Amino acid sequence: MDAPVLHVRGQVLVGPHETRDEVWIIDGKVSFTAAPSGHTDVQTLEGWALPGLVDAHCHVGLGHHGEVPREEAEQQALADRAHGALLIRDAGQPGDTRWIDEREDLPKIIRAGRHIARTKRYMRNFAHEVEQDELEKYVRLEAHRGDGWVKLVGDWIDREVGDLTPSWSREVFAAAIRAAHEEGVRVTAHCFGEQSLRDLAAAGIDCIEHATGLQEDSIDAFAARGIAIVPTLVNIAQFPQIAAPAKERFPAYHRHMLDLHERRYATIGAAHEAGVPIYVGTDAGGSLPHGLVAREIVELTKAGLTVLEALGAATWGARQWLGRPGIEEGADGDIVVYGADPREDATVLADPKGIVLRGRVVH
Repeated sequence: MDAPVLHVRGQVLVGPHETRDEVWIIDGKVSFTAAPSGHTDVQTLEGWALPGLVDAHCHVGLGHHGEVPREEAEQQALADRAHGALLIRDAGQPGDTRWIDEREDLPKIIRAGRHIARTKRYMRNFAHEVEQDELEKYVRLEAHRGDGWVKLVGDWIDREVGDLTPSWSREVFAAAIRAAHEEGVRVTAHCFGEQSLRDLAAAGIDCIEHATGLQEDSIDAFAARGIAIVPTLVNIAQFPQIAAPAKERFPAYHRHMLDLHERRYATIGAAHEAGVPIYVGTDAGGSLPHGLVAREIVELTKAGLTVLEALGAATWGARQWLGRPGIEEGADGDIVVYGADPREDATVLADPKGIVLRGRVVH
């Protein structure tokens, strides 16, 4: 069945500084030219329109204890879609979610394959758990299971030390990242602490998730090398709860996590001021519910991004970074429409008026 002709009018925010009065979606594709005469069945959406939002750290198909059944993964994807997230970078997933690509009503997903972690240094059932002599092999393996990304677990609590430590040495990180680049994919890594960020920057990493341990020296390195961060501030808000069970047995880790939490906005704000690329991600799946993309955009404004910059981190800028089009001639019609101007008030994003995915109104 052909997609209907849609007419989106009002303020179409094609880019951070480019606005159009209208855009058409014909046969599922964006057109800046009016539909030819003869189309009598035209649906109109009116308001402030953005490219479909991007959640650049979201785990569709992941639950508290690992992979979830397909029915639950479907509901996760639908929750993200209902809040305007039409493009997801799935930053680590033990199961196979490629069946989602066959569904025109579900968001598009860019996968990073399965997490790769140090043995007994991550959440059970989530990752390949390997030692340093196996890391490069698993990186090359996951490079062919994802969609242009590989996900490492850069640090985690080391129970012998009693605090966060890097998962592998700087040299091992570097060899793994070289292998990924040889396979034609980019590398991102989960990092909470300070030292793993220094090691991974020196090793040539492309992106860091969370990045709570950034300090002046590592911020400078990230800015100089163009290393992106996806802060997931809605997840960092949970650090006190995450650390609480360790208070008695691992007091250094507990204090460390509370400190990272306390300075989270200042840390991300300093990275932003230095020119580090920042993108929106929620870390939904596992411990967090889906559908938090609007909340994360608001969180970034608390860290010092302007509303327009935070919007870009979830729309125009994020799509360019991931190599996916926004509202462009001939692109898929993936658009979210709001009843008020999100450039004036980011909280508007929590209540989309209309959602168009692949040229069809789905909400």
